[in-house]
Parts: sequence; structure tokens; C-alpha cells
Amino acid sequence: MSGLPPPIKISPPLTNSANPWASTYDDLESLYLCPSTGAVTTRTATLDGFKHDDAVHRYTFFDPSTHNSPESTNPTPQEASKAPSQTASLNTLGYSPHALIHYMQWIYKLHYAHAKSHPSKPFIISVTGSPGEIMDCYKCIAGYLSELVTAGQIYMEINLSCPNIPHKPPPAYSKAALVEYLRCVGFAMKDSLNPDAPSVPFGIKTPPYTHSSEYHELISALEEAGDQVSFITCTNTLGSCLVLSPDGNAVLPGNGIGGMAGAALHPLALGNAATIRRMLDEREALKHITVIGIGGVEDEKGYKRMRAAGAGVVGIGTALGVKGLEVFSGIEEGLRGQW
Repeated sequence: MSGLPPPIKISPPLTNSANPWASTYDDLESLYLCPSTGAVTTRTATLDGFKHDDAVHRYTFFDPSTHNSPESTNPTPQEASKAPSQTASLNTLGYSPHALIHYMQWIYKLHYAHAKSHPSKPFIISVTGSPGEIMDCYKCIAGYLSELVTAGQIYMEINLSCPNIPHKPPPAYSKAALVEYLRCVGFAMKDSLNPDAPSVPFGIKTPPYTHSSEYHELISALEEAGDQVSFITCTNTLGSCLVLSPDGNAVLPGNGIGGMAGAALHPLALGNAATIRRMLDEREALKHITVIGIGGVEDEKGYKRMRAAGAGVVGIGTALGVKGLEVFSGIEEGLRGQW
């Protein structure tokens, strides 16, 4: 396969991350109609839907300085707004309980329901599964949403970074696993359901990297099989984290170990964005890849820091759960005239 992949175009360069507040049709519609988002990212979906267990899969917010957290888990933005210092999050969630087909149907409905009244914006469909399942995801998206793909309104994000799936370490820590996924997408591009379907720009979502060898695994995999990657979303939550209540009990179910995000993750996310951007720029064949920087951005100052670190697009996760859609308009207002 030759030639550079089609670039992603997100304006303004601000979107949500794949998170619990992008799970339903109503969630996606609100994000789509928000004038301050340049794209909408779905919660990560599988072909058949993830088996969600509400007794196990939960999230909470907490104050990164005091560790104070809400009395109940899964607080709404309205509840979270009562404790504005709780700007970090911890979750034991898996993926969306809704199957990929539901997201494709919702996106099709949203696009045409609002085509006359609102400017169209792209959707980033986040997916995960085995390499073979990712091939099927690609073919389904390219076929079912071919009109929107042709119009440049559909991108696919392969989430290779969730820390909460038992016995399944994030594939993005391994060069061999990354290469297998990237090659499978390449095969899917050549063998789509519709031979005339346009190529779907795609990217990968990476976990937090904390050692130079992990970055080199990523870059080596991209050099070997990632010539068609359009973007890298960095970073997902940091696994093996724990928040305790004042009485010493885990705030989340079970042993309480989960993935951390929000303000506490921000310095690490900035470091990941900066390092990946630098390493991409050092390689002519990879310079075209856009970095979507995610992790702890909650206002225009955080947005500016993430852009300064090298992110071409900035994503919002925890702050969306804490502040609601107002986080996007607040950033836009703080950057008035600076997009």
C-alpha cells in the first residue's frame, strides 16, 4: 500500500475522548450539537457489545490532593459539580455495552437528522477486539457508512490500551501485537465488504507509556506496518491505581484497582504527547500522523499545554464527566480568537 493516508480534519481541534459520557444516542447528540466540539468520539465499542456488570464496572471522581471522593460511585455531572476540586477519576469500566452496529446507526441518524440545521462534523468511532474482529469492524464501518466516509466524516480509533480487562494486557505495549493489528487493518482496506468503498482514516489509542522502551516498541511497529495510520490518541487511563475512603476501604467495587485519569494524569499525558510527537517528527514516513492529546485537560490553560506538547487535537474525558458540556464552551471562551 503506497501513499500517505488521508489526513484527519477536526476544527476546532477539540473533541471528547472515548468515555462513559459518550455511550448513548443522547450523549452523542449532545456532543454533536455542541458548537465548541470539532468532532465526536464514541465510547469504545465491540462487535457484540461488552458484558457490563453494574456491580463491578463503576467510576468515581476524587481530589488528587486529599483523595476525597463522592459518597456514591457513578456520580452525574450535576452531582460532581458540587465538589469542583474532585478533578481526577478512577474507573473499573470495560467497554460500551452497545454493539458497534448501534453506534453506526446512531451516527447515520444524527448526521442526517441535523444536516440542514447544523454544520456537519466528523465522528471518531472507537472500537476494540481481536485483530480479526478489528478487520470486521473496519469492513462494517467502510460499508455501512460509506457515504459519510467519502465526505470525510468518519474516522476509526482502535483502542489498544484499556487496563481493566482481566488477562488481556493492553496490546499497545507490545510491538508484535501492534504490528498484528496494523497489518489486519491493512488487509481490511484491501478486502472491504464493498470494493469501491473509500478508505477509512484510522488511528490507535495508546496506554500511558512510562519507559523509553515502550515508546520504541510503538515507533518500531509503526515503521514496520503503520504507513496508513492517520492519528495516535494518547493517552488512555493509567492502570493499577487505587483510591481509598477515609476509613481505608476501596472506593470502587472489589479490590478497587482501576484506571486513573483527569488532573492527576495530566503531567504524564503531556509527556506522552510530547515524546510521541518528537519521535514521529524524527521519521519522515511518520510525520503525517496527528497526535490527539488526552489526559487531564479541563480548561483553556490545559488545552494550551497539550497543544504546546505537540497535540494537533485535544480530547476531554474526566472533565466532561465533572463539568458536562460546559467544559468545551469554557475552553472556547478562554481561547476566543485563538483557535
